Formats: sequence, structure tokens, C-alpha cells
Amino acid sequence: MSSSPSPSSSPPASPSSSGQQHPIGLYLKVWGLLFVLSTLSYLVDYFHFQGYLRWGLILAFMLLKAGLIVAVFMHMAWERLALVYAILVPPLAVLVLVGLMAAEADHTFITRLLFFR
Repeated sequence: MSSSPSPSSSPPASPSSSGQQHPIGLYLKVWGLLFVLSTLSYLVDYFHFQGYLRWGLILAFMLLKAGLIVAVFMHMAWERLALVYAILVPPLAVLVLVGLMAAEADHTFITRLLFFR
């Protein structure tokens, strides 16, 4: 009996070859898009936007940049849906609770203004 491997068996995969490989072009495109979004965020202050428009644009650019970083550089776009939900749902729940607390704070403030006049 020979101990040589049979021609049909393949060698075990090394740890470096079993991971996901993403093209470098994807990372360069995302980096470029992050640069453009950062430039747009800077231009909001450069053109002296004021009020809700200013804050809305800054928050929109910030959320877009954070979403790109999480999706591509943290590889969340290629993870299982359960892991994505485990990471994204708790912060969203906290945001909902903060919104409810803000509404309650406004109600409490108005009630105190009316009561303590």
C-alpha cells in the first residue's frame, strides 16, 4: 500500500486562501467617494449654510460616510443578515428611545411653563 495522495484529492486550503478577496478597485472607489463626501461636508460651512439645512446636510453626509465605512471597510456588506441585525438594531433602538425622551421632555417643559405661570 502506498501512502501517496490520490490524484482526485486536493490539498487542504491554507488560511490565507479561504478568506474573502475583494478587488482593490472597490476600496479605491469607496475611498474616493469618502473624499468627495468629506469635501461636500466642508463646502456646507464654506458656503455658510445656516439652520436646519446646514445640520441636515452635515448629518446626511456623516451618515453616508459612516455607512460606507461600516459596509465596505468593516465588511458588513458581506456578513450574514443576523450579524448585521445584531449590530444595527441596538443603536437604532437607542435612537428611537432618545426621540421618545425628547418628545417627553418637550411635553414636560410646556406643562411646567403653563403650570408655573
